[in-house]
Amino acid sequence: MSSSDSLTADAVLDATGLNCPEPVMLLHNKVRDLAAGGLLKVIATDPSTRRDIPKFCMFLGHELIEQQEQAGTYLYWIRKKADA
Repeated sequence: MSSSDSLTADAVLDATGLNCPEPVMLLHNKVRDLAAGGLLKVIATDPSTRRDIPKFCMFLGHELIEQQEQAGTYLYWIRKKADA
């Protein structure tokens, strides 16, 4: 059992079939609507998200809790930073 099994997302962003830069653009909008400290699950099929999503989180101060790959699908759990 992986740690992601116990993660309950407050919102899910399904970016399946979308290619760079669309998944990160959608992620940016989705995170903005999320409450501070909220957990977002991202589902993507674009391999470039493995680079782009961690960079996005680091740049904006969000926490990438978990990252998985399952048969060409990339899963991310992102905790929105608490408002300063």
